[in-house]
This record gives sequence, structure tokens and C-alpha cells, in this order.
Amino acid sequence: MKLHSLRPAKGATHKEKRIGRGEASGKGGTSTKGNKGGQSRAGYKNKKAHEGGQMPIQRRIPKRGFTNPHRVEYKVFNIGQLDQLAEKYSLTEFSLQNLYINGLISQTDNVKILGNGELKGKYSFKVNAASEKAKAAIEAAGGSIEIVK
Repeated sequence: MKLHSLRPAKGATHKEKRIGRGEASGKGGTSTKGNKGGQSRAGYKNKKAHEGGQMPIQRRIPKRGFTNPHRVEYKVFNIGQLDQLAEKYSLTEFSLQNLYINGLISQTDNVKILGNGELKGKYSFKVNAASEKAKAAIEAAGGSIEIVK
């Protein structure tokens, strides 16, 4: 056996399909694209949600619900968890800046204090909102609360 006599095994390779090279090739005329229509033309591109003329799913399914554009989202803290947070992060003041520095909120979050649980320590708060029960509990523990916008 010599290097110049090496070739692939019989049937291992196939001739390239030469499309659009005349009728005698068997692949002339429509060049295996069927008959007329968008798919036989150059530059054809199928749209993402196209279902072949069937009513698309976004039109078959009815609309439901309502999203209030004026809704205000709050990052919520219950007074029951504030003692643990103060101990863990050594906080005496719960302000938006302190909470952001310690990674408890993101920079654009609004903070609301809710009244679930008991507060043992004396802390000052500068937050966006607080429930009446939370305000009463904070002031009863000797702390102060200021609502900032």
C-alpha cells in the first residue's frame, strides 16, 4: 500500500448535490424548492410566532387581569426580625442608606416596616412607610421613626 493509492471506502463519500444546474441534472427548474410562494423566493424568513395561517396562540388565549401602573412596591421588614438584623450588622439606625450599604435592599427599593413580632431594642428609623402597629411598637420600645419620601 502506498500513500498515493489511499482513498475512502466504497460508499463512504457522496457527490455534492448541484442544485439549479439545468434540467438534465434532475435538480434544475425549481431547484428542489417546490412550486411558487414565499419559501421558494430569495430572502425568505419565517417570523418567530408564525403558525402557518393558524390563529396564533397570543390571539387564541383571552386577556385576563389588570396591572395597576401606580402600584408602589415595598421591601418589607417586620419588627420581629429587626433585633436580629441590628445584631448581625451592628445597626442602631435603620435608614435607607444603612440598609443599602449592608446589602439588605437595592438602591431603588422603598422600605416599609410592619408590626409583626416584638421589638426589644431602641432603634431609630428613616424609612418610606410604616404600619400604625409598627409605629406604636417602635415608640413603645423607646425608638423613633421618621417617614421619608
